[in-house]
Amino acid sequence: MQQMKIVVLDGYTENPGDLTWNGISAMGDLTVYDRTPVDDKEEIIRRIGDAQVVYTNKVPLDRAVFNACPSIAFVCLLATGYNVVDVGYAREKGIPVSNIPTYGTDSVGQFAIALLLEICHHIGHHDQAVKSGRWEKNADWCFWDYPLIELAGKTMGIIGFGRIGQKTGIIAKALGMNILAYDQYPNDAGRAIAAYTDLDTLLGNSDVIALHCPLFPETERMINRKSIEKMKDGVILLNNSRGPLIHQQDLAEALNSGKVFAAGLDVVDTEPIRGDNPLLKAKNCIITPHISWAPREARQRIMDMAAGNLKAFLAGKPVNVVNGD
Repeated sequence: MQQMKIVVLDGYTENPGDLTWNGISAMGDLTVYDRTPVDDKEEIIRRIGDAQVVYTNKVPLDRAVFNACPSIAFVCLLATGYNVVDVGYAREKGIPVSNIPTYGTDSVGQFAIALLLEICHHIGHHDQAVKSGRWEKNADWCFWDYPLIELAGKTMGIIGFGRIGQKTGIIAKALGMNILAYDQYPNDAGRAIAAYTDLDTLLGNSDVIALHCPLFPETERMINRKSIEKMKDGVILLNNSRGPLIHQQDLAEALNSGKVFAAGLDVVDTEPIRGDNPLLKAKNCIITPHISWAPREARQRIMDMAAGNLKAFLAGKPVNVVNGD
């Protein structure tokens, strides 16, 4: 009996060599590509070939790909977001698409706070200042190059208060912050952490605003000139959710004017970032290369759940399906 063919189109970021694909390869004939060009549809189709199972992270699977690869029976994202897959057309063809919904709660929440603490203390900068000899040569017993900020007593507003937003809130609360939350679906777990409020109230009363919401048409560019005008002067903005939640030019202007004191971003509109991104030259803007999700522990959870998703599909009971009825 011929083994089921499984292809991973872009496996490197998930597993640059410190994990194993054994959990998936045990279920079929596995081919792993480190990278597949996202804009080369012919190569995407060639690499899928007659595979029945396709794993993708950022490689798009559109109508043309599904039509050219009729053997596809199951698609699994190596991520939570699934906008790279035409899930509606896959549903029409009877192809379930599963994602990995909960792997990064702790890692992403932790990273949001890491961005905030870097803004508050500029630890990396001061470490380099010491190692370059500035402390040794300093006339005083200490020095600092940026305002240092204490968070206790300040208010963090979290837009999107699901698992990750709540994790961020728990950590911020442990630092002594007051937490406001805006979410379409308030719940008791959230109420134990934060005071739910409307969006305008959150914008106007928060010293720090953290974005933890998904990217939908109604949330795209929700941080823009108009919403920034409603914020406190000197607000701090954090985004390690989705880049297009922010109008980048509007944020750059707000940073340069001082309306927004600082921003900590792990995501931008186009990734990898383009050299003409206005945030690269904006004042007090920390940008990291979309790594909130990437601790080994989180990636191991992705691997385990990716294998579990395939196992459930083969058992006729697919889980984490994003295009079901």
